[in-house]
Amino acid sequence: MIKDILIVQKEELETELKKLYIERKIGFKKLENPLIKVIIGPRRAGKSFFAIHFLKKQGDFGYVNFDDERLTEIKDYDKIVEAMNSVYNTPKFVLFDEIQNLPKWELFVNRLQRQGLNLIITGSNSKLLSKELATHLTGRHFLINIFPFSFKEYLEVNRKELTTYQIKEKLHNFLVYGGYPEPLIKNIDYRDYLSTLFSSIVYKDIVKRYRIRFAQGIEDLAFYLLSNIANEYSYNSLSKMTKIQSVHTVEKYLNYLEEAYIFFSLKKFSYKAKEQISSNKKIYCIDNGFIYAKAFKASQDLGKLYENAVACELKKQEFDGKLNLYYWKNQQNEEVDFIIKKGAKIKQLIQVCFNVKNIETKNREIRALLKSGKELKCNNLLVITEDYEAEEKAEWFGLKAKIKLIPLWKWLNSFVNKK
Repeated sequence: MIKDILIVQKEELETELKKLYIERKIGFKKLENPLIKVIIGPRRAGKSFFAIHFLKKQGDFGYVNFDDERLTEIKDYDKIVEAMNSVYNTPKFVLFDEIQNLPKWELFVNRLQRQGLNLIITGSNSKLLSKELATHLTGRHFLINIFPFSFKEYLEVNRKELTTYQIKEKLHNFLVYGGYPEPLIKNIDYRDYLSTLFSSIVYKDIVKRYRIRFAQGIEDLAFYLLSNIANEYSYNSLSKMTKIQSVHTVEKYLNYLEEAYIFFSLKKFSYKAKEQISSNKKIYCIDNGFIYAKAFKASQDLGKLYENAVACELKKQEFDGKLNLYYWKNQQNEEVDFIIKKGAKIKQLIQVCFNVKNIETKNREIRALLKSGKELKCNNLLVITEDYEAEEKAEWFGLKAKIKLIPLWKWLNSFVNKK
């Protein structure tokens, strides 16, 4: 039976290899390390494709997809290895897909690595993977994060040079439909695809895994968050809005949604740890397409879509350990969208201002930037705009700064190039 399952998976794999592949902005050299390669990120973001195209260059490799309940019910894991060796002629390179579905997977892969196999594993649950990796694979693995397409990767699907006008046009689609590869490459309906994917993640990776009895509660929470992207929240406020009576349950559900790579939160910046913990957080979604597919919106809020796109790009950098990300807010409720901290220093303050042509709005956003810059001792100030570019000098109670204003499409391209 196991061999039959793997033969079908191999046929599916061969079909996938014939499809268009957009090379991700992560060097393959990272995968040449003999340690266990752990590729994590949202479902359907391209983790398997990335690994498969690396392994294809190495020659023969084995493949097992554990997103199949028949395999996860097998108690003797050696039988899976025997079947894989038979189907793939005892490969030295092996890809185990969605490994978190396999009970005690970390002990299994640890043993295979000691036996000389070069292993790549993928997973879609950050907590389960990180917990087991830290416990059992310390020093024997390294992580690679794969997310839906960046804007630069999104543009490369065209495989041709684009004019500035065309890039701006593509940006609008990217902001609305997001960067999930499959609907873009296969030209299928985004709303249907992303709505189905979202529901699948909630039910398969959360409700089923954690045996949640009343799924409606976590559904309501996810729907509310998608409809309030880039807004502040507290567990108490979420409890009231979703009618989930227990604040503890709200916190637990939100943790599940973040572990499954649907949402992520930003803390309010403070030099006091206690204040960081007690302050409201801001919520963002891992891909704008989910907002389009599932959120309740009377009309598109492009300002929020801009902010979420910037948050996603910065969050990817935080996942890679390159920075720490926060938002800033003072007692007068003046706010700066993103505070970038590297080590002990604040490196940059970023404001997203879609409607910079409105002088009142522009002045308000810049005033908040200057105040935060003065407080945090940082004069690297940036405003990300719809289509306005300039560099303006400003001063606030002794803080002299040049404020750079740059269109989102240009920032996304230049930012990605720095990786």
